[in-house]
Amino acid sequence: MTVLAVGLALLGSLFFALGAALQQFEAAGTPHAGLGRLARRPRWLIGGLAIAGGTALHIVALKYGPLTLVQPLGVASLLFALPCAAALRHRRPRVGELASAAVIAVGLIGLVMVVPEHAGKPHLSTGEAVALLAGAATAALMLWALARRVSPAARACLLAVGAGVLYGATATLTRVLVDGDWEFWFLLAVPMPALIALVLLQRAYAVGHFGVAFAALQVADPLTAVAFGALLLGEPLPTGAASALTALVAAALVAGGTVALARTTPMSPHMT
Repeated sequence: MTVLAVGLALLGSLFFALGAALQQFEAAGTPHAGLGRLARRPRWLIGGLAIAGGTALHIVALKYGPLTLVQPLGVASLLFALPCAAALRHRRPRVGELASAAVIAVGLIGLVMVVPEHAGKPHLSTGEAVALLAGAATAALMLWALARRVSPAARACLLAVGAGVLYGATATLTRVLVDGDWEFWFLLAVPMPALIALVLLQRAYAVGHFGVAFAALQVADPLTAVAFGALLLGEPLPTGAASALTALVAAALVAGGTVALARTTPMSPHMT
């Protein structure tokens, strides 16, 4: 069963990476297009289906393997995404960008591994759910405003982080809907941050620095979900000197790898 879980998780990561690369290719080709226009492009829609398929495979993998095994394998999507994006543009991925992505992946795995599992039943009150949505929206708005004043690589990163924050809020609400106690309006609220996140992510992709945007999303999404889980759901955070040191080193790897990736990954040809 463990081998099956690994295979499904890696295949899901490949699907997710391919879908993201397809959507970025279309978004970079039409940088001022909205979701309505992008949704009329077959390649962008195929990318969305691939992402949905990758997500489904990841969920199925969790049925055959522990979270501590399956979750880190999801980071492989970062390593798959750069070759996929390069192939769409008929070029080979650079050694520097692959090395930077590998550093980010190692750091992200370290961050994921130090977060302890929580078996309790999640619960959100109405006030906490409102605070969750308001906090995520405020953070995303601030990142969007800041992104308008920085370089293209930093803009792609900030917009993707904003999308990751909103996806993290969506994941938190979804976890409550699946396993916890919830109110009916939670069900109606879930699509809102997810839709806004999708818009921000396409804006990030349109900038042209796919590697930076995808890496920022891969980091911001799970870390935001962990933060919301700790603040609102009572989920535990890492404790002890060893965990703190591991988290610090992992964060440094993620930050350093992202900066290096911004310097080595070329802009999309559409944007030059």
